[in-house]
Amino acid sequence: MRALLVDDDRGLARLLRDYLATHGVELVHVEDGASSIARLDAGESFDIVLLDVMLPGIDGFEVCRRLRVSHAVPIVMLTARGEDNDRVVGLDLGADDYVPKPFNPRELLARMRAVLRRARPPGASQTDRIELGDLVVDVPGHKALLRGEELSLTSFELRVLVALARRAGETVTREELANAVLPKSGAYDPSVDRSLDVHVSHLRHKLGDDAREPRRIRTVRGVGYVLVKPS
Repeated sequence: MRALLVDDDRGLARLLRDYLATHGVELVHVEDGASSIARLDAGESFDIVLLDVMLPGIDGFEVCRRLRVSHAVPIVMLTARGEDNDRVVGLDLGADDYVPKPFNPRELLARMRAVLRRARPPGASQTDRIELGDLVVDVPGHKALLRGEELSLTSFELRVLVALARRAGETVTREELANAVLPKSGAYDPSVDRSLDVHVSHLRHKLGDDAREPRRIRTVRGVGYVLVKPS
C-alpha cells in the first residue's frame, strides 16, 4: 500500500512512517494541501490519502473538494474536531472515513485497510458485473459505464451505486445504505442521512437523472432509495 499523508505535524509524520513501514505501507508526506493536489494532478499514484483538516493555506475540506473533482483515490480525514457537523461536511465532500486526533496508529491502519476493502472488496468475483440496461456497474473494475462511457464517480458515489445496483428494483433503506457505504463506527447514526442524500443527488446528476422526476434512482419518502430496473 502507498499512502499520502497531508499534515504539517512532522512529529506525527515520523511516527506514522515508522509504524506503517513495518506493516508494508509506504508513507509519502507533504505538509500542505497544495502540494498534495499537485502530486496527484501530476499523475503520482497513491492507494489512499490521509488528509488533516487543519492545514496551512488551503484547509483539508477544500483539499478534499478539489481532489474529488478529478481523483477517485480513497480519502481518510484526520481531524481534532469532534463535532458531528464537521464529520458530515467531510463525508459530503467525498471523504471515505474520518479519524479524530489523537489516534492510535494501529486504529488508523485498521481504518485504512477497511476503506480499501470497501473500495475493492476482496471477495468480489471477476464476473461481478451488474448490467441494468444502458448502465453497467463493474464492481471488480471499480467503475461504472453509462451508454458505454465511463462515469466520473468518487469512490463514495460508486459504493452507493453498487449498493443500490445489487438490489435493483428493491427499496434500500437509509440505514442499510449507511451500513453498506459509510465507516463502521457503531450503531447507525441518523445524522449521516444528509450526507447520503447529498451523494445520491450527485449520483443522480451524473446519471443524467431529473432531480424533480428521477427515473433511475427514486426516493421512497421516509424510507430510502430504489434503483429502478429497466423494463
